[in-house]
Amino acid sequence: MIMIRAIIRPEKTDDVLAALMEAGFPAVTKMDVYGRGKQRGMKIGEVTYDELPKEMIFTVVKEQEKDDVVKVIMQSARSGVKGAYGDGKIFISSVDEVYTVSSGRKDVETTPATTCASA
Repeated sequence: MIMIRAIIRPEKTDDVLAALMEAGFPAVTKMDVYGRGKQRGMKIGEVTYDELPKEMIFTVVKEQEKDDVVKVIMQSARSGVKGAYGDGKIFISSVDEVYTVSSGRKDVETTPATTCASA
């Protein structure tokens, strides 16, 4: 399993969530975050904003679905045709184990090499 975390512009959140839903990836978590990238914040007049508001969306998917999810996020989070500084970042990491809180069971990814434990 793979965790995909995307930090995006707040105004693009609804577009990304809708695109993920339409592509068959409805399970997401989102939270408000603040930070800055290479542009080191933003200066408007004499005021410098070091931490800009962003949204972080994350989801856990099967490894073979990773490229599809990244493509959906990239296309729906990008500003304009070419994109712009501040559009965000996508981080990919491995997920070693997943447990369902309500049942207390460990989830097992179904792959061609293994069989899934009955739920």
